[in-house]
Amino acid sequence: MTGAPSLAAPLRSLRAVVFDTDGVITDSAAVHAAAWKDAFDACLSAAGGQRPFDPVDDYLRHVDGRAREDGAAEFLRARGLELPLGDVDDAPGTATVRAVAARKDELFTARLRARPVATWPGTVRLLHVLRDLGVPCAAVSASRHATELLTAADVLPLFRTVVDGNEAHRLGLPGKPDPALFVEAARRLGVPAQDTAVVEDALAGVEAGRRGGFGLVVGVDRTAGPHSAAALRRRGADVVVSDPGELLLPGEGG
Repeated sequence: MTGAPSLAAPLRSLRAVVFDTDGVITDSAAVHAAAWKDAFDACLSAAGGQRPFDPVDDYLRHVDGRAREDGAAEFLRARGLELPLGDVDDAPGTATVRAVAARKDELFTARLRARPVATWPGTVRLLHVLRDLGVPCAAVSASRHATELLTAADVLPLFRTVVDGNEAHRLGLPGKPDPALFVEAARRLGVPAQDTAVVEDALAGVEAGRRGGFGLVVGVDRTAGPHSAAALRRRGADVVVSDPGELLLPGEGG
């Protein structure tokens, strides 16, 4: 007979855990990347002489983990395209940063309606063990769709609080790599940052965890690329795993 799984050593001394959403809890990073590709490629084509957006490398370097407008501005700037910021009500298009961001959101929303996003099983197992042990958890995301995704995936009850893009906008919190989202999540859990772990797959998010003084920063490397784990460590990851389920130890026989 096998007992319940337990936490691996890095997590045992921590009193709370803050999880990024896209790519850590939900299998939605690829959906975001595909929507960004369509939005950016239209913009790059209009500018002329530009290679297409790479949904792996460009996404990880410039967009992943950032607020939508920040990611759009960062990537376009990296390609030498200094578009005006535009107005908050700009229609989806290619003329301004906010128009490109609006087009991405339109495309992402359409994809969500066409096919629900799955959760990562290893993360869900870890969340259940943390709940059983009484360790409070929070979900964090720059996306304004995060709570919607967690609700649709039936994992929202596993979190004591969610700090998503809507909350960041309401509170005026800067996006990653600023640690404000994580710090707010830890504050809501009532646990100091130094006693809280951050689980994050984005380079900007790992950097945010380190800058916020969190007790443990876990980098999640789902790409398993030749340099991806090293990049996460350079940004501040204490531990790098291919899946958060690796933070569990199998139960002992009884």
